Amino acid sequence: MESMDKTATTNRLLTAIVILMTLSAIYFAKDVVLPVVLGFMLALSLGPWVRRLSRRGVPAPLSAAVMILGLAGMIAGAVLLLGGSVASWFDEIPRISFELREKLRGITASLAAVQDASKQVEDLAKGGEDAAATVVLQQPGLLTTAVSNLASFVTSLTAGLVLALFLLSAGNLFYVKIVESFPRFGDKKRALTVIYEIERRMSHYIVAITVINAVLGLAIAAAMNLLDMPYPFVWGLAAFCLNYLPFLGGVIGTIGVGAFAIVHFDSLYYAMLAPIAYQALTAIEGQVLTPMLLGARLQLNTVAVFLTVIFWAWLWGIPGALMAVPILVLIKVICDHVPALATFGNFLSGRPIEPIPDEPASEDLTQTPRV
Repeated sequence: MESMDKTATTNRLLTAIVILMTLSAIYFAKDVVLPVVLGFMLALSLGPWVRRLSRRGVPAPLSAAVMILGLAGMIAGAVLLLGGSVASWFDEIPRISFELREKLRGITASLAAVQDASKQVEDLAKGGEDAAATVVLQQPGLLTTAVSNLASFVTSLTAGLVLALFLLSAGNLFYVKIVESFPRFGDKKRALTVIYEIERRMSHYIVAITVINAVLGLAIAAAMNLLDMPYPFVWGLAAFCLNYLPFLGGVIGTIGVGAFAIVHFDSLYYAMLAPIAYQALTAIEGQVLTPMLLGARLQLNTVAVFLTVIFWAWLWGIPGALMAVPILVLIKVICDHVPALATFGNFLSGRPIEPIPDEPASEDLTQTPRV
């Protein structure tokens, strides 16, 4: 019995070591692993559409090329439409910062007073000690960092699109190789079922999220136009793109809209209507539109989604945050078809459950039992 316990403990330690080593490899090999994961995600999402066209006589390489080139064209179009506005906004950052400080002078004055008081307390705590020399390292500017990250993302995106093109052009060849790697017929059948289920759910998720983001973008563009915000179409397109980023996208959009509204409008109270409208529409999308279009089978635990986004954002930055939910959908499908992972899959599920009834009131123990 003791030897069995030692074996189980050893297996757990080995599993933990393997997981840590895998995560370390994924972190340090980001430039290689990220395009590969992105390519497989795109291939899984577009695979059902390629097969559907193949059954109608369209060759897989042709349909794959049309889809990948169309996707690349849409991404390039969005970048071109947003690029000019974003570049001009970067040039306007000093002026916008100055106007924000002027209009929020009261708040900043209070914060400055608190900072001065804390500095005085710190100086008193140091006493008469000589101040040590401080070396300040100049950090790269915001524009330099943004350009560097954008170049890295474009490289990974291009490699992922090319890999997805190769996978889709091969048809079912890659799936056949996966199925052939299992020795037993039951395992082959389960593997094929899992692959097709992942494809179906991934495709459904991507299409549903894209429709949701398009509706949200149109609604926000209309709201910004009604409020006389500058560049309403750009704000709608930005909302469409940012909503692919769970949790963080809405916050970034609200802050951006609020900053530009404060600069653009003379009245601070009227300027607050723009971020309030943005946040309200985002909340309606999250609470009404998303559950309606995704359906019960694709509903995920909010806590699990939040933790997954934080984890992949820490691991891979913004590209990781964008891919967090599709990766979670993939893990959820695998858990649904592997009995050993059923408990973990149940935790990831976001389906509503029946409330647990309260315990019945205990009877008084001093009462005489009925005969």
